[in-house]
Amino acid sequence: MTLADDASIDAVTGEFHGHPTLRLEHGTAWVEVLAASGPRIVGLGRTGEPNLLAETPDLGWETPYGRYELVGGHRLWFAPEDPERVAMPDGDGLAVERLGDGVRLVGAIEPVTGLVRTIEVRLEPGLPAVRVRHALHNSGAEPLHIAPWSITQLPLGGRVLLPQPPAAPGHHVRPNRNLVLWPYTSWEDGRIRIRDGLVAVDAVGGEELKVGCLDEAGWVAYVRDGLALVRRFEPAVGEAHPDLGCNVETYCGPGYLELEVLGPLRVLEPDGTVELDERWELRPIIVPVGDELQMAAQLASPLLGMASPDGHARPIP
Repeated sequence: MTLADDASIDAVTGEFHGHPTLRLEHGTAWVEVLAASGPRIVGLGRTGEPNLLAETPDLGWETPYGRYELVGGHRLWFAPEDPERVAMPDGDGLAVERLGDGVRLVGAIEPVTGLVRTIEVRLEPGLPAVRVRHALHNSGAEPLHIAPWSITQLPLGGRVLLPQPPAAPGHHVRPNRNLVLWPYTSWEDGRIRIRDGLVAVDAVGGEELKVGCLDEAGWVAYVRDGLALVRRFEPAVGEAHPDLGCNVETYCGPGYLELEVLGPLRVLEPDGTVELDERWELRPIIVPVGDELQMAAQLASPLLGMASPDGHARPIP
């Protein structure tokens, strides 16, 4: 691993449950990544505050290629899900490139698919916000029909907000909303609450639950202990997506929750790359805990960034 000398943010080495890490921090936020395996993001928070992400160092499962360690935090997968191709052990072979405002993590070439997974993390100056770029590069000899799929593990005790369009008056001939359930999920599960303009999922341990939808608003959030992690992305409306047309999904099990964003399906030719860009914001919630619609209204607009040339604040998309 090599680090640039002209880094504009603090970077220190550390460890995460025995894994070496690199922690990046400026005045408002910090992010921690594995430094020898992955690519993985294992820590995220506002400056001076604890990790927002779930830590699952003891969880994993055996694959035909060795044990896959879940570890915790954030990982890059691809859809449609094939357990023998996507859960590829990533304990070594990582290349780390230090950037002026972040880091680029490049995984090893995978033996089954020829894919190379990359996660690039950049802290935004002056804001509790992080840019995360995911890339899948096809180093193999065959085309792959896949979609990039980013998965974030989060601790239980919070609530997922999945925005949807509210009902519109008048007669319309085509639908504009969907809600997809996995076979182990019951419509009667009390953790799923459907509101007009929003689907909320409570992160309470119990039987497995997974739902997804097509999110045209371009954001999804997890709210816990008065703080929201908002993940913004550019929705590919009108393009084919995996899992009956989902671009956001959430899974809740007995020990953690996963919040997931998916890009559209692509034919990834040899030497081709597909990307999924996100902006993560760490936002305090100042509305009553039980009012999801007010929460959604507060989080719908992005944090403001630098001033434009005319002196007015402008949103960062």
